[in-house]
Amino acid sequence: MVNSSVLVLNRHYQPVHVTSAKRAFTLLYLGAARVIEPDYRTFDFESWAALGVMAGDDAVHTIGRAIRIPRVIMLQLYDRMPRSKVRFSRLNIYARDDNTCQYCGQQLPRIQLNLDHILPRAQGGRTTWENVVCCCVPCNLHKGNRTPAQAGIALLRTPERPRWTPTFRAPGGRVAHREWLPFLGLADASYWNTELIDDDD
Repeated sequence: MVNSSVLVLNRHYQPVHVTSAKRAFTLLYLGAARVIEPDYRTFDFESWAALGVMAGDDAVHTIGRAIRIPRVIMLQLYDRMPRSKVRFSRLNIYARDDNTCQYCGQQLPRIQLNLDHILPRAQGGRTTWENVVCCCVPCNLHKGNRTPAQAGIALLRTPERPRWTPTFRAPGGRVAHREWLPFLGLADASYWNTELIDDDD
């Protein structure tokens, strides 16, 4: 339970990070953050702990009481703006494509996946959101240095730049906790992985 995901907002209600429940409780206890509910009510550590736990709530148990795990916290002093662009990276392409080969439709562990240029680089293809897809190794080998049409295969869907924030979403674009919904869509802040670069730039 202490490793449950907690959405962290800056003091302008913008999502900036996802942390563990353990870290969220530390920030609450120190007064650096407050719990924020979907109806925008806020709670400091003592008022949150006094609420009690309802049936079905995730909670941590101490000797004297149970405390519900918060789903969203707001930092009291942090007001930096999150990045406004989804980083173009291997992990974000896998997240956009739900770890699914875009040719055969097979969902696989990331270790069994590659990235494929729809229009091969040898034919002038660029490394962009619209030209790179998640692909299984057999389909990648079959396609080789050809376009899907040349290889006799078809894309499941046309790739595009995502509008969601992979950091705040589970595979397939699903939100980890429904309590996050009122706070998402305000900013895209995927800063945790390496950006892919088009060699032609």
